[in-house]
Parts: sequence; C-alpha cells; structure tokens
Amino acid sequence: MSNIWMKKPMEAYEADIKKSELKRVLGKWSLTAIGIGAIIGGGIFVLTGTGAYYNAGPALALSFVIAGIACVFAALCYAEFASILPVEGSAYAYAYGTVGEIFAWIIGWGLILEYAMGSMTVAVSWSGYFAKMLKMVGLHLPYWMTTDPGTANKAFGEASRQIAAGNLSLEKLQTFQETISNFNAAPELFNMKLFLNLPALCIVLFVISILIRGTKGAAKANNFIVVLKVSAIIFVIIAGIFFINVDNWMPFIPAATTITENGVSHPAYGISGVVAGASAIFFAYVGFDAVSTQAGEAINPKKDVPFAIITSLIVCTVLYILVSLVLTGMMHYTDFNPLGKYPDAIKAPVAYAFDIAGHAWAGYIITIAATIGLISVLMVMIMGQSRIFLGMSKDGLIPKTFSKVNPTTGVPKKNLMILGAIIAVVASLTPINELAHMTSFGTLFAFTMVCVAVWVLRVKQPKLERSFKVPALPVIACLGIVINIYLIFNLSKEAQMYSIAWLILGFIIYFVYSKRNSKLQNGGYGETFTAEQQPLEEFDIDIDNKK
Repeated sequence: MSNIWMKKPMEAYEADIKKSELKRVLGKWSLTAIGIGAIIGGGIFVLTGTGAYYNAGPALALSFVIAGIACVFAALCYAEFASILPVEGSAYAYAYGTVGEIFAWIIGWGLILEYAMGSMTVAVSWSGYFAKMLKMVGLHLPYWMTTDPGTANKAFGEASRQIAAGNLSLEKLQTFQETISNFNAAPELFNMKLFLNLPALCIVLFVISILIRGTKGAAKANNFIVVLKVSAIIFVIIAGIFFINVDNWMPFIPAATTITENGVSHPAYGISGVVAGASAIFFAYVGFDAVSTQAGEAINPKKDVPFAIITSLIVCTVLYILVSLVLTGMMHYTDFNPLGKYPDAIKAPVAYAFDIAGHAWAGYIITIAATIGLISVLMVMIMGQSRIFLGMSKDGLIPKTFSKVNPTTGVPKKNLMILGAIIAVVASLTPINELAHMTSFGTLFAFTMVCVAVWVLRVKQPKLERSFKVPALPVIACLGIVINIYLIFNLSKEAQMYSIAWLILGFIIYFVYSKRNSKLQNGGYGETFTAEQQPLEEFDIDIDNKK
C-alpha cells in the first residue's frame, strides 16, 4: 500500500511541458478573462436567488464576503503552485508532484465533481434565462420541456398539499392550480410523466461545438462575452440603486427559522444561515481555479497564471457584494420561493428582480446579457473539466482516450465530446439546487487539499524556483484549511451525503483501475518519459513570450 504515495518526479513535468500538444495561445488578459468569465454568471446570475431564500436573506452580501475571504487563501496557494508547475490539471497536477498519487487522485476526483456539477448548474440556469428571453418575444416553451423530473414532481406535490390544506389567497390558489395543470399536461410514457430540460441539454452541445474548434477561437468568444456581461453587471448595480426599497433589508439578518418544502425541513437565516449561505454559494468562485487548468495553453504561465487568478477573484468579489445588496434591496428575499408567487425567480433572480420592481425594460437587458453571458461560464467549466481529464489520462489514471489531442485544433476533441454528452444529459434531468451544493463540496474539498499540498511542498522542497510565493504561508494555509472544512460542514446534509458517496466511489475506482494502470506505478513518468535524475532548479520551465 505504501506505493500509493509515490510522487511524480518534477523532471517529468518538464517533459510534459516540452512534449505537450496543446497550443500556447493564452496571454495574461485572456487568462484573466477566463477567470472572470467563469466566475461572473455562476454567482450573480444563478445562486443569488437560492442563497437569499434558503440561507441568508438580505445578509447574502455577508455570505459573499465570507466565501471571498476563504477563496483568497486558496487563491494564493493556487498562484504559488501555478508559478512552479505550469501544466494542465490544476490542483491534481500540483498534488501529484508533492504529496503522492493517492492524494492527487482524490483531488482530481473532487475536481471532476466540481466542474461537472458546475457545468450542469450553469446549463440549468441558462435554460431559465433562455425561457424568459423567449417569453419576451411571445414564445412559450411547454413546462415539461424546460423542467427536470425532480423539480416537476416536487412542485406538483407541494401544490397538491397546499390546495388540500385550503386557506389560500386567490393569487396563490391560481398559482398552484397552474402548477398542477402544467404537470398534468406533460406527455406520458409507461404511465410516467415525462420531463426534460431541453434548453439545458442543447446549450451544452452548442458550447462543445465551439470548444472542439480550438482554444484560440474559444478564448476570443469568451473575451467578447466577458466584456458584455461585465457591462451588464455594472448596469445592474447602477440602475438597481435607484429601485432599492430599504424595507427589503429589514431585518438584514432575519431571525433563524425553518423552511419546509414538500414535508422536508431545513434551518435557514440567522448567523448560521449566513455561514451556510457562504457554503452554498461557494460555487460562485470556482472560476479563479479554472484559470490554472489552462496553464498548459498559457504563453507565459509562471507569471500570467498567478496574476490572472488573483485579479479575477478580486474583481468578481467586489461585483458580487454590490449586486447581492442591490438584488435583495429590490426584491424581498422570500419572493425567491420556487413554490411561491414567482416560481421562476430563483432560476433567473436578477432579471426577475427588475420585473417585479416594475421595470421590465431593464429586465429585458439583463435577460439578454445573462443568457449570452452564461455561455462563457459554461465554456470555461467544460474546458477546465476536459483539461483535468487530459492530465489524469496522461498519467494513466483514467482511460487513454481522454489524453488524445487533435493535431489540427490542438484540443482534446474526443475528451470534450464524451464529457459534453454526459453533462448535457444529466443537466437536463437534475434539479439546480442539488447540483450547486455538490459543486460547492467539490470546490471546497479541492481548495483544502491545495492549501495542504502547497505547505507540504514549501517544507519538503524549499529551493524550488517560485516566481510567486504565498506570504506568511503557515498562517494562510491554516486559515484556508480551517475555513474550507468549516464551510463543508455547513453544506446541506444531502449534498454532504452525495459528495461523500462520490469520494467513496473514487477510492474504489482508484484501487480497481487507476492504480493498476498508473504510468508512475508501472515505472513511467508522465507521458512515458524517462527522466534524467536532475533537480528541477536546473531547468527553466518558464515559457518565453516569443512568436
């Protein structure tokens, strides 16, 4: 069992860098745009509604502050690692060369959860905004075609229970009756109602069609979308200020209570709700670590990747705090109830906030910008996922098919197509809330492991060349570990249960398949490279910015 802690030699990373088939086309600002592109959308356009209603109320801004602080510690550790090992694979690659194969595997397995669930969450949210955009021009997709089976059955059950209980206002009665009517209108197969989030499925397939054409073209598309949605976010902040009702902030931290849906109860609000909100919305910050997955395609990765990680995190944290304050000031947090008066508001909270405030014109702008903007989030998520698979496949831990790079486009085409198909199908059949919480678990777990690994590397190999070093590393690493673990324990019990099951499955796969097929375990280094036993300091890993 001791060989599960074998480390990939640092010399092997040099070989991987030199032999990589990926094209280095990403500069400093393109990498920063990738980070911003991934972050903005997941937090502002998706989770503000769920975080406000289920967890923190108006104090959601404090949840973003807590999550942002936790991310700073992890971001600094990511930046140091990226300055040492500018390769695809992110935290997985970092751990493989520092603390051993089993540690790297479980990080990689957690990253798979993070990016897969993140992609699905964004796809579902895009579907909500797309449906709203169609309504703006008078087109209405059938309910069964835009809703997953779990959400549809949950809404039907709650509506039936509320009507049976009686004592409803006319407005709520009509809302619940419409829910039941929509449910009954769905087609049937073998006496089962059919529900499928078709727009979520289609947008994933569309993004895959862009990504397989090459990273350079995808980066240009992402840069354009980032400019568009940052402009939209600034518009939300400026325009929303004039429509804030301060009464919606009262009380800023609602008293702790219990929310019951379809017979299932969970605690909300109070100080514990603010902390739980930070855990739930942690997915919103996944973008900055996605930058590190693109290190293999960066022009000057040792300098530009750390810059992009830190810059994108700072910019987006500030925007998150401002938008969450504006959103909860415009719309009362209880109105994000998916079983209430505005059932779709939780899917597209920003746009609905302007609608409910009586300013539909602004909602139209937001809806269009969000619909387009979320595409870049999905692009970065799937790109990150495919590069994690690429790195793990090169090392033999998952099947070889994921390491094949198309010589013309310079991207792992088959890898992207397989992942895209899986993400598309699952996104079309799964509720958004569970997806988001599982994403947060994967993110927090990976961040914790990175904080541990960078500390271990600093102690064991202090002489490695580092173009960026974490200041006061023991303090930063400890704070990152403690906060991230604390936030994990504040996730929903369901998310914890599902995520632990995922980790157990990962261990089984490792000992049944990955350990047996590992190139390192079988005498190889990375891409079957037989390394010279020389210290890393004698190599210059940095890639000059030359044509």
